[in-house]
Parts: sequence; C-alpha cells; structure tokens
Amino acid sequence: MKIERTKNATRNIIFGGILKIYQIIVPFLMRTAMIYWMGIEYLGLNSLFTSILQVLNLVELGIGSAMVFSMYKPIAEDDEKTISALLRLYQIYYRVIGCIIAVVGLIILPFIPSLISGEVPGGLNVYILYLLNLGATVLSYWLFAYKNSLLNAHQRNDVISKVQLFTNTFQYGLQLLVLFILQNYYWYLIVALFTQAMTNILTAVVATKMYPNYRAKGRLEKTVISQINKRIRDLFTSKVGAVILNSVDTIVISAFLGLTMLAVYQNYYYILSSLIALVTIVFNSCTAGIGNSLIKETKEKNVEDLKKFTLIIVWISGFCTVCLLCLYQPIMKLWVGERYELSFIAVIYFCIYYFIYEINQLLNLFKDAGGIWNKDRFRPLVTALANLIMNLIMVQFWGIYGIILSTVLATLLIGMPWLLHNIFSELFDKSDMWPYLRKLFRYVIVTILACILTYIPSSLLQFSDFTTLVTRGILCCIIPNVIFYLAYHKQIEFRQSLQLFDKMTKGKLALEKRLLRY
Repeated sequence: MKIERTKNATRNIIFGGILKIYQIIVPFLMRTAMIYWMGIEYLGLNSLFTSILQVLNLVELGIGSAMVFSMYKPIAEDDEKTISALLRLYQIYYRVIGCIIAVVGLIILPFIPSLISGEVPGGLNVYILYLLNLGATVLSYWLFAYKNSLLNAHQRNDVISKVQLFTNTFQYGLQLLVLFILQNYYWYLIVALFTQAMTNILTAVVATKMYPNYRAKGRLEKTVISQINKRIRDLFTSKVGAVILNSVDTIVISAFLGLTMLAVYQNYYYILSSLIALVTIVFNSCTAGIGNSLIKETKEKNVEDLKKFTLIIVWISGFCTVCLLCLYQPIMKLWVGERYELSFIAVIYFCIYYFIYEINQLLNLFKDAGGIWNKDRFRPLVTALANLIMNLIMVQFWGIYGIILSTVLATLLIGMPWLLHNIFSELFDKSDMWPYLRKLFRYVIVTILACILTYIPSSLLQFSDFTTLVTRGILCCIIPNVIFYLAYHKQIEFRQSLQLFDKMTKGKLALEKRLLRY
C-alpha cells in the first residue's frame, strides 16, 4: 500500500494541532478550577499518581513501538495476512500487560502513603484514589488498545485525534460539573475512568470500519515473533530510561518537598509540557513517513531530511524558548499569584531543558523510525539513572532547583551525545556527524542571542500584569523570528523547509516565493 507521506503528515498535524491546543486550554481551565475550588494540593496528588502509573507502564516494554514498526513493511506490500497476525499477537500481549499492571499495582498499594510528604488534603483515602487511577490504566490496555497500531502504522493519527476531541469534551464537561457542584475528587476520577473506556471502544470501532480486512487472527512464523521480541527487549531499557527521566522527578519532589511544592513545580511544567505537546504533533505525524523513507530512500536523502527537520525544530523550539524566558513569570503571576512562583533561575533551567528536549526528541524520532533500538538500548537507562542519582543528591542541597538542574545535566552531558553517535553510526555515515554538530552549535548560539536580545527590552516593560504579558508577547513574536530569518534565510535547509511547507499546503501559501524575495 502506497502511503502518501506529505498528505498524511499534513492531515495529522492539522487535527493533532487542534486536539493539542484543546488539550492545553481546557485542562488549564480544569487546573485553575481545582486550585480555586478544591486546593492546590489536589494537583499534587494528580501528578503523583500519574508518575507512579507511568512507572507501572514499564510493563508495556515498548511493545507498541515495536509492533507499529513491524507493520511498515507488510503495509507497503499489502500483506493482509501478516498484518492480521500481527494484530492478534499485539492483542495477546496487551491483555497480558493489563493483567501484570493490575497485579503489580496492587502489590505496591500499601506503600503509596510513604510517597507523600505531609498530610493528604481533606482526609482523602489515598488507597481508593490510587485504585481508581490504576483501574483507568488497566482498562487502557484491555479494551482494544491493539487497534491503535493500525491507525499509527498507516499514518492516520488524525483519526485518533478526532475521537479524543469528542471523548475529551465529554470528560472535561462532566468533570467541571463535578468540581463546581459536588467538589468531590472521587467522582472526578470515576469520570476519567469511564472516559478512558469510551475512548478505546470508539477508536476500535473507527479503526475496524476503516480497515475491515484486518482482523486479529492468524499466526506468525516463530522467526518473525523472535525478531519482534528482540525489538521489544531492545526497547525495554529505552522505556525504563524514559520513565525514570520523566516520572522520578515528580516522585522525589512529593517524597522530599511535599504536595504543595509538587503542585507549584507542575504548574511550571504544565506550561512547558504544553509546548512540547504542540511540537510533538509534528514528530508523531512524521514518524511513519520517515520510517518509510529510511527504507526506500538513500542515506544522502535522509541526512538532508534530518538537517531540514533540525532547522524547522530549532526555529520552533527557539521561538518557544524565548517566549518561556520572557513570559513564564507574568503568566504565573496572573494565573496562581506570586506566592506560587519559583525564582527566575528556575525559569532559566526550564528554558534550557525545553530546548534540549526538543532537539533530543527529533533525534529520537529518527532512532525510532529507523528501529535502531538494539544499538541504543543502554543509553536511556544510563541517562535516567544518572538523573536519579543527581536528583537524590541535589534535592538535599538546592531543593526544587537541584531536581530541575539534574535533568538538564543528565540529558545534555550523557543522553544527547550518545544518541547522536548511535544515529550517525547506524542510519547515516559517521563523516556526516561533525558537519551536523557544527550546524547545531551555530543554532544554539543564535538561539541564546535571540533570548538575550528579546529578554532585555521585555524586562524593561513594567505595566499592569496583563498589559506586561501582552506587550512582552508582541516582542517575543517579532524579535526572535527576525533574528532567525536573518541568520538562516541563506541556508539550503531554509529553502527546503519552505518547499516542504508549500508542498504540504499545495502551494496555497507560496511561502518560498514570498520569503526568498527578501
């Protein structure tokens, strides 16, 4: 089956963008409602349970990524028999995973209170709250989760986005009523559990309607299953590393600094993760297309694609970094007040972490699309363990700031250099790595310059809280983009990026002609 990479990526970005914007704005309102109607400690509880369940999701072992990767070739060859057999294997694996998560989750139930420093708000029963969260996670695996692989492998993430738009609207509307009328946290979680089941069922129905020829039946050859299991084993350490890196910070903050500090940290991280989620739409929309390209195109073509996507991501993430630097504190002051603000040094750490994360995410995109998990299997684990060790040490001396800094250092000094080496030694030629690094270093310098030249004038603007936010926002839209254009417009990657956007919009924007005139 021929996959229209550009068309599908465009469609995925549009609908994924709508969904992500929706999932940023509405949960923002929900967090605000919870802060003012129930108390900030409830946000800390939410974050803690989410992180614990992410650790339990280690049982998934990266099966989803391995199965989707295994479907690329049979989809390209219209091999319905193999795809159906893969679905059956995926179905079996996910049923087993749901059972394992349920059992392990029950085993750690007695230890939940020890992960919370201080009192639980409102005398809530943390055991019941935890079981409700655990139930939603288990249902996400038991109820037709394997059907998602069809949509992901066919690069139809837009369909998943449409289903989630519908179910999320139902969830947030009902939860808002619960917060306003009942102010009951138990019912708030029950709504989430019910919505998770509804999302899985609706997605499965749509996937079956779109691809009626693919049923979970048949058996794969033992050699094929062995290859898939090998990919899963390779992905295990990557999964462990990612979970430790993303979840342990939250657990350490709760255990050492309490739910209130965790909620303050999560308010900052919510803004940052919202930007990450928006950029992730681009990554998720292009993964299957890049995987297809790595199979069919030459190394030279794929290196060009990496450079092109790097410029795009550097421009987007550089702009977002400038916005974070200049707007973080005004947003927090307006949203939750000065008493829940961190110092400006935390803002700088968050900005550095965000920019590094986005570059790292691009590199991981090519790693996942190329399926080089075996070569990369130890890197995430070593990075995450380094982060955990630094977390436990630095939290004793610098509190919340030590935790943020440890994540930055672990990613910058261990994770990224190792990942770059793996990609260029497996997917491309090693000789291409140093020219790429020189470009990347130049992008970093330009981004730092854009941050400085935007922050200095914006920091001089001191009006009312809302006026300051608006005027700084205007400067953030103008200054960094002018700097990026002047720095990058003569590069070949800039022209290729414009050609890509024109292709995605079928020439309606005519960006290449308009921008290259200047």
